[in-house]
Amino acid sequence: MNEMSHHDPQQTAIEVLGWLASEPELLSRFLALSGLEASNLRAAAAQPGFLTGVLTFLMQHEPTLMRYCEATGTPPEAVARAYKALGGGEPQ
Repeated sequence: MNEMSHHDPQQTAIEVLGWLASEPELLSRFLALSGLEASNLRAAAAQPGFLTGVLTFLMQHEPTLMRYCEATGTPPEAVARAYKALGGGEPQ
């Protein structure tokens, strides 16, 4: 992962989504919590707020956040900054 993506909140969220897609059990949980289905995921991704929702999923479950960060070499602070920049507010 390049350093530039750490400064682009949308790119960070897209990278998180890509990682989720490679983690079937986490993707299933994300779909269940968001009310989406795999078949409409691509259409949903074009909707306002979707990327914020992806980061919200990560930020609301620290073990998942840390798993992502360890797998990708992304500092948790970079995810938190992207979350806040996309309107996610303060992590819960």
